[in-house]
Amino acid sequence: MKTVSRRGSLAQKIKLSTIAEALGVSTATVSLALRDSPLVADSTRDRIKEYAREIGYIYNRRAASLRTSRSGIVGVVVHDIMNPFFAEILRSIETELDRSRQTFLLSNHYDKLDKQRTFLDTLLQLGADGVIMSPAIGTPAEDIRMVEENGLPAVLIARSVPGADVPVFRGDDTFGTALATNHLISLGHRRIVMIGGTDQTSTGRDRYQGYLNAMQNAGLEVRPDWRIPGPRTKQAGFEASQQFLAHKDKPTAAVCWNDLVAIGLMNGIYRAGLVPGVDISVTGYDDLEEAAIATPALTTVWNGQREVGRRAARTLLDRLNGIEVHGGQELIRPELHVRQSTGKPVER
Repeated sequence: MKTVSRRGSLAQKIKLSTIAEALGVSTATVSLALRDSPLVADSTRDRIKEYAREIGYIYNRRAASLRTSRSGIVGVVVHDIMNPFFAEILRSIETELDRSRQTFLLSNHYDKLDKQRTFLDTLLQLGADGVIMSPAIGTPAEDIRMVEENGLPAVLIARSVPGADVPVFRGDDTFGTALATNHLISLGHRRIVMIGGTDQTSTGRDRYQGYLNAMQNAGLEVRPDWRIPGPRTKQAGFEASQQFLAHKDKPTAAVCWNDLVAIGLMNGIYRAGLVPGVDISVTGYDDLEEAAIATPALTTVWNGQREVGRRAARTLLDRLNGIEVHGGQELIRPELHVRQSTGKPVER
C-alpha cells in the first residue's frame, strides 16, 4: 500500500484514483463506496472510507451531484418536531431513507408560511432530490407546483393541500374521530364536547366532521358551544379544562383533537378535584407512547404515524428512481385503543 501525506495542503489534492491505486480497487468502486452505495460490499466500503479518513480525503458531495444529478439530500419540513406525533413520523422517514443512503435536512415551520418557503428555496438552491412536508396552514397549491416544476418532487404527510397533485399520506381523521365519539356514545354519554383543532387545516376539519357524523348518526344534538377550537398542546388542553368544567350544560365527556390536548385536559380535571375516567371521560388521538402510561391510561385512536412516514419516504424514493407515482391521498385506517380514561357517564 502506498503512503500518502496527511498534511492538509496535500490532502486537498488527493484524487479518487489515488485511493483506488493504494487499495487495489477501481476508481468507480471508490466513488460508490464514498457515496454509501449498496452496490459495494460492506467490508470494502468500510475499508475505503477508513483509508480516506486516514489520508484526510473529504468527499465533495456537491461535485458528485454535478456528475450524477443527485445530491443524496432530502428535505423534511413539519410543524414542530417537539410534537411526538411528528417525531414518530420522522423516525420512520429516517429509517427508510437510511436504507437508500439518503441524508435529510429537517426544518420546523411552526405554521409560518414564510419560514416554509425559505426552507423550500434553500432545498432548491442546494439541489436537493426531493421534499417530504406536512404543509403549513395557508400553503397554496402554487407553492407545491413551483417546487415540482423546478425539479423538487414533493410528498405530503398529515395534511393535504387542495389542488396540489402530489402523493399524500395521512390517517383517515374523519373515520378515526367518529370511532372515539361512537365509543363514548356506546357508554351512554350524550353531552360530548370536542376540544382542539382548527378549520384552517384538513386535519382539523376532518376530525371535527368525524365528531359531527357520529353525533348526528346517533340522533344527538350538536351545539356550536360544544366545540372548543384551538388547543393543540398540553398547556392549551390544561387551560381549556376551565372552560370545559364551567360549561352550563355540564358535559360528561370530551373528544380531544390529539393526545397532548387530552393529557393536558386530564391534568386540569385532576386539579379541579375530579377524576378523569370516572367523573369525566376523555379520549385522545394519535396513540403516542405517552398515552399508554398516562394516569389514567388514555383511550385514544392510533393514527398510523409510523406507517405514514414509511410510505411517504418509500414513495419519494420511488419517484427519485424513475418509478411512476400518481398523486392523490392514501388514508391509513385508524384503530381505537380503549384504556382507563373512559367509562359510563356520571352526573356532576
